[in-house]
Amino acid sequence: MLELLYATGIRVAECCGLDDTDVDRSHGTIRVLGKGDKERVVPVGEVALEAIDAYLAARGRPDGPLFTNVRGGRLTTRSAQRIVGRQARLSGTSRRVTPHTLRHTFATHMLGEGADLRLIQELLGHRRLSTTQRYTHVSPEHLMKVYDAAHPRAT
Repeated sequence: MLELLYATGIRVAECCGLDDTDVDRSHGTIRVLGKGDKERVVPVGEVALEAIDAYLAARGRPDGPLFTNVRGGRLTTRSAQRIVGRQARLSGTSRRVTPHTLRHTFATHMLGEGADLRLIQELLGHRRLSTTQRYTHVSPEHLMKVYDAAHPRAT
């Protein structure tokens, strides 16, 4: 679940709402039902797909909700938050980590590696570009580097 949240930037509620049939391994995508019942298709990296396959193999039942609780029911957003927090503590970090932290990190890393802000907006399922801008934390150094590389009169 953590790998999927970071790899896709989807909301925790979207992640908990996924069914196994929403994962398209052949195209490397997932079908997500977002806010306002808007559906979008989000790319998923090979590492996340492998993590999903390993999870499903360990869980046993391959059909129904993608992430389940110990009783086999759909994982709630609150349970997902607890799992992310616990795994962060086990990793040794002293920072508070939530599923939303992984969403922000996804957006920031995508922008830092050169992804277009409008593409990130689509991936996150934002209606407004200004919302996406708040998600991305860009260092002044990176901003100057992009400006110097992109603006014809920068030098």
